[in-house]
Amino acid sequence: MGRGCAPVELQLAEPVARPVLAVGAHMKNSIALAWEDRCVVSPHIGEMGSERSMEIFEQVVADLQALYGVRAEALVCDAHPGYATARWARKRGMPVTEVLHHHAHASALAAEMPAGVPLLVFAWDGVGYGGDGTLWGGEAFLGRPGRWRRVASFRPFRLPGGERAGREPWRSAAALCWESGIEWPDCPDPRGLARGAWERDLNTPTTSAVGRLFDAAAALAGLCLHASYEGEGPMRLEAMLQDDADASGAVATALPLLADADGILRADWAPLVVPLMDASRTVAERAELFHETLALTAWGVYSALREHHAIGAVGATGGVLQNRRLADRMQAIFADRGIPLALPARLPANDACIAFGQVVEQAALEAQGG
Repeated sequence: MGRGCAPVELQLAEPVARPVLAVGAHMKNSIALAWEDRCVVSPHIGEMGSERSMEIFEQVVADLQALYGVRAEALVCDAHPGYATARWARKRGMPVTEVLHHHAHASALAAEMPAGVPLLVFAWDGVGYGGDGTLWGGEAFLGRPGRWRRVASFRPFRLPGGERAGREPWRSAAALCWESGIEWPDCPDPRGLARGAWERDLNTPTTSAVGRLFDAAAALAGLCLHASYEGEGPMRLEAMLQDDADASGAVATALPLLADADGILRADWAPLVVPLMDASRTVAERAELFHETLALTAWGVYSALREHHAIGAVGATGGVLQNRRLADRMQAIFADRGIPLALPARLPANDACIAFGQVVEQAALEAQGG
């Protein structure tokens, strides 16, 4: 597996019934091998899909099992039908369990949280395949591993160009404007091709991803219309924040919440669109407003849910939580109100934790007879 690259060894609160290999996500991939109450997470493998990346992936799969003298008898993969790792797992001729991407995120963090109490976990990241066929990424789950219930999310919107939106933040920004009926003078779609496709619902998957909201905010603030590397827009937006600024003094309020037809609380991003384009505010002020609004929205979701549900502990994870200001403000807002907010400590908040979360889900499902 490479000199100097050691697997991370973790103990499972719920043992697996038989040795299992979790193949992780598509991006920032790692894999996990579990037997009894032990789980080892491999070193970082990287982005899947190319011939070379799959060769390395298969080598790590073989090396990890040889290193520990354990042969997997079952596999766990992401529920996304197109992930290279999931396709690989389904071709092995072994029992396969599919786990929703954001359930794996929640379960990875749940392994670090108190046991035996109802957990509320925010899973905020870029896009991931959701249980309703849309692209999730701004979710809140209540329950525990193996029994997650989606209780809150963000107002969904349609992404023009699908996967291209991840490389072209302006597409997320344009979508928010079009959904809201707001004109964006700087929209780089002069011929109206993207708008036309969006209006006809061509290649415009629906998403609730906070990562795409960060892209939109960066584009509307004029920081990044086209990304030259992953996460460039959100990183530029975070970089605009003043280190010595009093973030708690930002003039911000939680986004409005409204239950949809399925009873899921939806945070409406619409009040952010005009302020993010407001040239009378500095870009730093707009960045502060955006971060503070999201942090306050997390508290708003928790406050609304605890009126009707027992919540024993709360946490937040997902790639968006790698944003230090957002994570710090969320923790501070909850702490100021006497509620600890757990963040990932043993593994990264991003997709490097997915394989471990898949193992935790598998163990819980087996224990429940699922």
